[in-house]
Amino acid sequence: MKYLDIENWNRKELFKHFRTMADPTFGLVADVEVSKTYQLAKEKGDSFFVRYLHACMKAINSVENLKYRIEDDKVTIYDVINASTTVARPDTTFGFSYFDYSEDFEVFNQNYLEEKERIQNSTNLLPPRYSLGCIHSSAIPWVSFTGHKEPFSGNKDNSVPQLAFGKLKKEKEKILLPVAINVNHALVDGYHVGQFFEKFQQELDKID
Repeated sequence: MKYLDIENWNRKELFKHFRTMADPTFGLVADVEVSKTYQLAKEKGDSFFVRYLHACMKAINSVENLKYRIEDDKVTIYDVINASTTVARPDTTFGFSYFDYSEDFEVFNQNYLEEKERIQNSTNLLPPRYSLGCIHSSAIPWVSFTGHKEPFSGNKDNSVPQLAFGKLKKEKEKILLPVAINVNHALVDGYHVGQFFEKFQQELDKID
């Protein structure tokens, strides 16, 4: 973990501009094709959700600006971005997880399963450990949405990317997943979101 040299950053003026806004976040929704990942999960008996979340985390960790966080008046650059996602309980409530990212799917999956077990055996909303070096994500598998809005805490310096994944839909021979992403414009532009979706699709198209 290190700090960004804001004074010599080519986005210095953009950073300052968007920090003056009451709500500097922006979000969009796009479909990604998950046909190969869906088939891979089916063949291996893995959770499809964990498979595509792992691909998502690979993409997040490949985009420099998605690893930036505003802390006080500094911009922290995290070496690794971990995962924080909602985990459902049988009674329809949920808890927030926090677990370490690994490029190795088996390690990542085990980390998730341990958090899932913790949440399903407790009533706690928040995880016992947390860092801003993560993303917040949730699955909304009941609705194939085309728009999405995240709750706003009122903290305009909140800079943890927020993602949501919708209900699968079929288009001819393709299986599509709606993905919403919400980011702080002081740190992230449309270009970086485009990089994320490009890398995410590349990871989803891989067959490991």
